[in-house]
Amino acid sequence: MERLRREYYFERIEPYIDNQLIKILIGQRRVGKSYLILQLMDEIRQKNPLAKLIYIDKEKYEFDWLKNYHQLIEYIQQQQDKGAKTYVFIDEIQEIADFEKSLRSLQNEGCYDIYCTGSNAVLLSGEFATLLAGRTIQIRIHSLSYTEFLRFHQLTDSNESLFRYMKYGGMPYLINLKFEDSVYYEYLRNIFDSIVLRDIMSRYKLRNLSFLKNLTRFLADNIGSIVSSNKISVYLKSQQLSIVPKTVLEYLSCMENVLFVNRVQRMDIVGKKIFEVGDKFYFEDLGIRHAIKPYDQMDINKVLENLVYHQLQVLNYTIWVGKAADKEIDFVAEKNGKRVYIQVCYLLTDEKVHEREYGNLQKINDNWQKMVVSMDELASGAYNGIEHWHVRQFLTTFGK
Repeated sequence: MERLRREYYFERIEPYIDNQLIKILIGQRRVGKSYLILQLMDEIRQKNPLAKLIYIDKEKYEFDWLKNYHQLIEYIQQQQDKGAKTYVFIDEIQEIADFEKSLRSLQNEGCYDIYCTGSNAVLLSGEFATLLAGRTIQIRIHSLSYTEFLRFHQLTDSNESLFRYMKYGGMPYLINLKFEDSVYYEYLRNIFDSIVLRDIMSRYKLRNLSFLKNLTRFLADNIGSIVSSNKISVYLKSQQLSIVPKTVLEYLSCMENVLFVNRVQRMDIVGKKIFEVGDKFYFEDLGIRHAIKPYDQMDINKVLENLVYHQLQVLNYTIWVGKAADKEIDFVAEKNGKRVYIQVCYLLTDEKVHEREYGNLQKINDNWQKMVVSMDELASGAYNGIEHWHVRQFLTTFGK
């Protein structure tokens, strides 16, 4: 099994090695958190051959017995080598009841460098946030970016490579499988089933599996569209399913919590007001989306929008959907005090499309960067100060 190094995340984690802060890597199941942990362990062994490394993988049967924070503390203390620097690595820590209490206790001892992974966005909420306020650094791990995908699959940047990335997504383990639709999508469907049954249904004690799968298909078909619980309820009624908006919101929240889909709120660009009703949803990985709803060239605009959103997330931008008067901006992204406005489309095929994509941006009366991202082969230059980028250019150079 190949284990390629993901330099972008190492650069973010490395400054905190041998630091008292607890390092927490969160991300959807199977995006590569475990391999990052194993690579970190290799890195630490190289730098300090005498270091004591304690590794706990809650997805392995030998740690099934480890259920609560008392057992976790006892096990780590038993494994500790008093004469060596001790590094603790805990994979899928949310499987241990009250784990936050053990982390605080271990950190207070001052002799451990602690790293954890989790597949749940609420790891740092509630009691956890209270007990460990100011003691953690959280790093979100995503499925492969386009440039990582090229390196992992040993491909050159081309439209053919881009379409392969769009169709199969960026789950790292795909490089170990035979390159066939049936093989790839069987693996991706298995990940989806694991997320649905284990991370969502079991963890949150939900009962309506049929509704959850219908809801997922609805989101897969409505990437880039404004979605509300009422809109979903109306759709479900058309499918002879009667689900109240409150239940819709509950299930959506659970899907977000396991980092399977990402909610993007709308923001009024002038007043910076955040709208409480009507959001957009994007998938963490398009390959899993296509395992649910088969890839269709007719969905190209939705897919490209999801790709641009994913890249902005990988680059650690804060993202909204923009609203300027009666116009919508696909993405308003901020990082380090700077802002960029982005419109995404497949091709600028005619004057009407050109006016929609550029016209919406022209309505924004400020000097922040504005761009249209498309698949037009001649995408370059600027129109009235608005830049035109090819999707591949955006995925390989934006933010670099």
